[in-house]
Amino acid sequence: MKALFAASVALATLLGTAHAQETIKIGALYNLTGGMSSLDGPSLKGAQLAVEQINADGGLLGKQVELIAPDGRTDQQETAKAAQRVLSEGVVAGFGQSDTTFVMAAAPLFQEAGIPFVTSGATHPELPQWVGDYMFMTPFGDDDQSYAIADYAYDTLGMRQVAVWTDNSMDFTKALSKFFIERFEERGGEIVGTDTFMMGDTDFSAQIARLTSIDPEPDAVFVSAIPSEAGLSVKQIREQGITMPIISGDGFDTELVSTVPGPELANDVYFSTHTYRADDREEVTQFIEDYEAFHGNEPENAFAPLGYDAVMLVAEAIRRAESTEPSDIRDALADTRGFKGVTGEISYTRESMVPPKPISIISVHGGEFEVEEIWTPEVN
Repeated sequence: MKALFAASVALATLLGTAHAQETIKIGALYNLTGGMSSLDGPSLKGAQLAVEQINADGGLLGKQVELIAPDGRTDQQETAKAAQRVLSEGVVAGFGQSDTTFVMAAAPLFQEAGIPFVTSGATHPELPQWVGDYMFMTPFGDDDQSYAIADYAYDTLGMRQVAVWTDNSMDFTKALSKFFIERFEERGGEIVGTDTFMMGDTDFSAQIARLTSIDPEPDAVFVSAIPSEAGLSVKQIREQGITMPIISGDGFDTELVSTVPGPELANDVYFSTHTYRADDREEVTQFIEDYEAFHGNEPENAFAPLGYDAVMLVAEAIRRAESTEPSDIRDALADTRGFKGVTGEISYTRESMVPPKPISIISVHGGEFEVEEIWTPEVN
């Protein structure tokens, strides 16, 4: 019996090893609960669609792709633990996260291990420099998206005086405000007041009181927030009878901006985000059709196609490298030029390694989202 048991264990070990060799493991790091879930949840769903399509088409290099996707719970410590877990399971690459703070809790561990990490949605333009040469970005940088909404506010909306609110607990939100202020003042605008709050705040009455005390009244308020505070800030500002436009970046690209305040209050909101909504490119229309067929609902926001693009970017690098060695994948990623993503073309041509992608300006009126303009960055 002992010999039989030992043989069974040996066989199970052999089969387990064979299974590990038969799949290409990729780590998906997302916050599926907590304040980032309305961005990270759809992003993971987009990634799952990509893996389903890759595997249905024969996989990569003759092997099926396996996603390992623990929940970071919108907590930096839990995110670091999730990164350690997927690294311990033999992933050849990692991707994910829609916010810079959480990328910085995970990506340096990938850099140290020599495993490439592709953020699907974090937008701080210094991420590749902060982390290292194994760090890549699917989205544009915060400088580009802040410049886009600043230009739109100044040129199209005619704004000259703007107050700025910043979530002071997040790298992303602080960068967004910094670059917005830089561009708006460069264009000739004036910042007439600044205020702060923290992730998790639910009462904006003090900030609203200070906003209403500014004389003369600003043309708009720029609110740099993540989704959980985006909808709440719009709701509470409008409930106080303040009708000035509210402007922001892609942290506002969430249905919470409409559902939390409701359609009667979700008015005169403008934000910059990834080119996706109302885009008639073939990549976009096909993605929407496939996503709805796979998940049973339309993509929730632009972070769904960003997750999809991140996986497809890694997959294309593996195909070009003809290898699952992490260093080979890294080299192939660095050589990416003209990748046709759902959220726009990706090329790593800048010294910063931030892809110069077009940016959509979205308006919200009566709770309805509409593309107003596409802004194109300078390529430098």
